[in-house]
This record gives sequence, C-alpha cells and structure tokens, in this order.
Amino acid sequence: MPEPATSTKSNGNGVIKVAAMGDLHVQEDAQTSYRDLFGEISREADVLVLTGDLTNLGKPREAELLAEDLRACSIPVVAVLGNHDYESGCVEQIAATLRQAGVHLLDGQAVELNHVGFVGVKGFVGGFGRRMLGSFGEPAIKAMVAESVNEAMRLENAMRQVRAKRTLVVLHYAPVPETVAGEPPEIFPFLGSSRLAETIDRFKVSAVVHGHAHRGSYEGRTPGGASVYNVAMHIAKPTGRPYALLEI
Repeated sequence: MPEPATSTKSNGNGVIKVAAMGDLHVQEDAQTSYRDLFGEISREADVLVLTGDLTNLGKPREAELLAEDLRACSIPVVAVLGNHDYESGCVEQIAATLRQAGVHLLDGQAVELNHVGFVGVKGFVGGFGRRMLGSFGEPAIKAMVAESVNEAMRLENAMRQVRAKRTLVVLHYAPVPETVAGEPPEIFPFLGSSRLAETIDRFKVSAVVHGHAHRGSYEGRTPGGASVYNVAMHIAKPTGRPYALLEI
C-alpha cells in the first residue's frame, strides 16, 4: 500500500509525491478561491490530481474561475470530470477551458508524467458486489448498466495504453464499497460500481483515487488488493489538509 507522503518532495529515488483531492464544486459567485491551496500543493507535491466535480453546476464560468486559480499551480495537473460537471450540458466547454489551462483532463486516456502512468475515467453508478445492478428489465435499467459497463471498458482500454511501471488510476465514482462507508446505505448503488474494481484488478496499479462520496471513508482496497483512496475534500486525510499526499 502506498505510504502517505511526508512534507518534502521527491528525493531522487524515483518516487513521486501526488497530491489528490476532489469535489471542489467551484461556484460562479467566486466566494471560495483555491489559489492559495494550489500554491501550497505546488510546494508539497510533484503532481496534482483532481477527481471530479470540479464545478458545482457544470457552468462554463465556474470552469473559468477554476482555470484562473490553477495559475497558482506550478506542477502538472491531472483531472477527470464528475457528475456535477455534466449538470448544465456544457461539458465540452468545461473540458476545453481546463485543457487550455494546461490540465491533463482524462476521459478514457492515459498520460505519463515523471515516469508514472495516470489513467482516468469518470466511472458511473451500478452498485457493488453481488448487489451490483444487472442488465434486466426495462430499457432504462439496461441503458444504465450499459453506461456502467462502457466506463469500465474505457478504463480497460486506457490501462492498456500504459507503459510505465507505476500507475495511478483516477476516477470520480468509487470502485469499492469501503470508501463510501459512512454514506446512507440506500445511496451506495449511486456512488460507484464494482465493475471498475474488476477492471483495475486485471492490471498492476500503484493506487486508485476517487471522490464523489463526501461522507465516505478515506481508505479501502479492491478485491485484488489495490489501494483505494477517497480524496473528496470533505474526507479527513492523514495530511490534515483537504488533499491527500501519496508516494507513487
């Protein structure tokens, strides 16, 4: 399991420090600025990973405000989008704004930074284990399951692109139930899907990070033993800060 990083940056042994957090929910009123936090992260880590719900209502102006704050970040930024980023039907504008700001926005792709492969998809709902939703019944249910399967397939295709020996998987939705523990059990099926974990366990990965479950738990594992971290800003982390620090 990757150890929580200390406050110093990479020490020449090939290990890099990744700051990871999600669910920033940037709003148009701009009452909350992340500029100082991004500056702090730039001093503590080698790469910043954002795990979706970057905007609150998926509005282009929210993405523009986030892009402005990211100017204070002097390290590479990797991100995926979350369900909130789709709310207003402007996801293409949001993606373009973030990419223009230099963000490596992943949606079924992989990027290698500092000899580490970063693989990202949003993921989707569906539930966990034996209670995972099956493709049976109404067309609406089948469409939901098809979307969940499609996200897992896109993750697998992205994983196959990686040539680096170390890999960090970046998701918005959870791949395991352990990291959503603390949320009402009734909404577990809407917080993630075991299909993501099934895909992850076909490969060797260093760690998995996700957000979405604000009341969940920080740490879990896939059935195959991969370390999973819920890095939503609202989750208590070993750093005592809104972001987790992982050595990869």
